[in-house]
Amino acid sequence: MTDKKPGFFQRLFGGNQPTPSPAPPETRPEEPAPAAPEPVPPAPAPEPEPEAPSPPPTTPQPDHVPPPGPPETTPDYIEDVEDQFVDPPATVAEPAQPRQGWFARLASGLKRSSDNLASSITSVFTKRRLDAATLDELEDVLIQADLGIETAMAITEALRRDRFDRDVTDEDVRAVLAAEVEKVLAPVARPLVIEADRKPFVILMIGVNGSGKTTTIGKLAQKLADEGKSVMLAAGDTFRAAAIEQLQVWGQRTGAPVIARPAGADASGLAFDAVTQAKAEGRDVLIIDTAGRLQNRDELMNELEKVIRVIRKVEPSAPHATLLTLDATTGQNALRQVEIFGQRAGVTGLVMTKLDGTARGGILVAIARTFGLPVHFIGVGESVADLEPFEARDFARAIAGQD
Repeated sequence: MTDKKPGFFQRLFGGNQPTPSPAPPETRPEEPAPAAPEPVPPAPAPEPEPEAPSPPPTTPQPDHVPPPGPPETTPDYIEDVEDQFVDPPATVAEPAQPRQGWFARLASGLKRSSDNLASSITSVFTKRRLDAATLDELEDVLIQADLGIETAMAITEALRRDRFDRDVTDEDVRAVLAAEVEKVLAPVARPLVIEADRKPFVILMIGVNGSGKTTTIGKLAQKLADEGKSVMLAAGDTFRAAAIEQLQVWGQRTGAPVIARPAGADASGLAFDAVTQAKAEGRDVLIIDTAGRLQNRDELMNELEKVIRVIRKVEPSAPHATLLTLDATTGQNALRQVEIFGQRAGVTGLVMTKLDGTARGGILVAIARTFGLPVHFIGVGESVADLEPFEARDFARAIAGQD
């Protein structure tokens, strides 16, 4: 029993033998001491955390939030995906096709009109021999294509005279169609002549809403600038801020100064200032834009007449050219526009636009036969090169579908 571990009393008060026992008491005092040393700090650290658990989570969160560097991984992924989509367009843009010639673009622009005529003519000539019933059907087809009654009758009469009771193909009919259309258009296919002794040569652009006046002005300004003429533009469509801005953009492209006023300003006053300044600067050409107006709005037509009167106070012979832009998609209504604008504004020439957007381009033939006004330009697209001087033979071949 004495060999066994000393009792608690002996270990508590010590003894002779307890020399080995002092070691345990030394370990005991060492245990409280470690509380202060470095090993213990981890223990005290958790003790304060339970006292205020909520604050620590919030504060560490923001500290770790800044490393939203991880989102950078998302952009990296997105960039990779975007790169995959960027490459295909580059490959698609590679095949750059040569610019088509004017006749090819004209034929392409009039394709809807020519296809409509060709299909209708083909459906009529299902039988080979030309008879009276077939001629009547053909006449109806030509009238529906907006070629006009007189032109339709002239074409059918030519066929009756030369091919009646004979075998006729749709190609034969299209050849006669092209020949008759050219006869009607040849007298009106006249270029716009800028008279050098009139400085500035004042061009007034008029037409209904959306007929393409402002765009036509920009294209015309580019053509005149390419010919070496100094051009000035006047943003006379003061009702639309967008029209003013559009003309200013064209002015920047063509190097032509633009006379403009805030939207809502008096259009006649602006025209007066523009003519005055163009004369002072010795400009070759001044092109004045006007607001689009319906021909049946009397008060708007009165405003147009006022603009013309004010221009003549500065230059009695101006405007030297009053060009009416006609939207080919309006069909028969274009005839009424030519009539009213001609009476109220003294139209001197026509510009036919948007021939590529209609299947009834034949309206130009009806207008030419009815009024005999010069057709200076036609447009079959949006680019500057898509406005070209009017050529009767090219137009006749294109609308008849003859390559």
